Amino acid sequence: MDSTLKFVRFYAPRDLKLVRGEGQYLWDIYGKRYLDCHTAHGVAFLGHRNPWVVQELKKQLDELITASPIFATQAMEEAVKLLEKALPKNLAYFYLLNSGSEGIELALKAARKVTKRRRFISFINAFHGRTMGALAVTWNPRYRKDYDPFPWEVEFLPYNDPGAVEKKVDENVAAVIVEPVQGEGGLAAASPEFLRAVRDSCDRHGALMIVDEIQSGFGRTGILWAHQRADIKSDIMVAGKSLGGGFPISVTAFSEEVGSKLEAGDHGSTFGGNPLALAALKGGIRALLEDNVVEKAAEAGKLLTKTLEEVVSEHESAARGARGIGLMAGIELRTNPMKAVQELQGRGVLALRAGLTVLRLLPPYLITRRDIEFLRGALDGVLAAMKPEPA
Repeated sequence: MDSTLKFVRFYAPRDLKLVRGEGQYLWDIYGKRYLDCHTAHGVAFLGHRNPWVVQELKKQLDELITASPIFATQAMEEAVKLLEKALPKNLAYFYLLNSGSEGIELALKAARKVTKRRRFISFINAFHGRTMGALAVTWNPRYRKDYDPFPWEVEFLPYNDPGAVEKKVDENVAAVIVEPVQGEGGLAAASPEFLRAVRDSCDRHGALMIVDEIQSGFGRTGILWAHQRADIKSDIMVAGKSLGGGFPISVTAFSEEVGSKLEAGDHGSTFGGNPLALAALKGGIRALLEDNVVEKAAEAGKLLTKTLEEVVSEHESAARGARGIGLMAGIELRTNPMKAVQELQGRGVLALRAGLTVLRLLPPYLITRRDIEFLRGALDGVLAAMKPEPA
């Protein structure tokens, strides 16, 4: 009997029922296997059912499921020791939450409190989440429509434009928030010069630099944290998606100067840092350290980039160029990418879009040379059949 209860469809359904996942693959109800380059918007970067994560979760399920972080637990003690090995060394404080948007909310609140300012700088095509604070610094007018006024004043500047940053950051700005690689916005990668201009401008005017590594971090681009390519340090960093191998968890981390000024009652979360999330975090960091995730992602990312560049050169009537870094990659098409997403699904590859014209690929670090050859074959077939049309 069909249920009368209706699920709110904030995302268009894909007409695909998934039943199993393992590593870089998913299977549907009919037993068809898919190469997963969607990974739940990048969550499954460590692969489906990552063995380190599964092991830690199973162990924790037998011991303690629920506990507030006001109580000391073995899970927290062990997680902190591992987290210290993964976070940038300048970040001395952290708080655990459940999603990237929640992490951004805390970052923005902390910047307001510490600087006593209410103005923020974000960038065109930025995406930081859909909760009210995060949405305020998210650029897409379609997402923002009907929700203003927002809780902070925000100015959106051109991405990768050092001059615009140097001109607009002043003594009224609480923080500049930036993605080292724009995910939702189209896979544009920040130049080192741009990120250094943000850092220098913040230092000059007493503003904070918030780095959003929710999608780009934890090894996905072939370096542990993507902003480290510019040899800079953030005041606040937000990480999520990949950390728990698919279990909901995010981390907002602060420099000594910022974290030491946060007080009891400034924020909180019922489920943030619960024992199961801590177990998943432990498993995720163990996988990162013990299975050479960064190195494997770097190697696979180079092959993926080379492959995408070759595909683009062979299908210039359908594609403009390859985008992104490492395993945060894609192809800018000459048309709306959703038809290509649908056609790839029919050929056994799950992908997603970014911006108006970019076909986005976010595979797990486990992707192999054979997988990339399979992906290339699917892309060749899809792009060969495409005709340019307005996005």
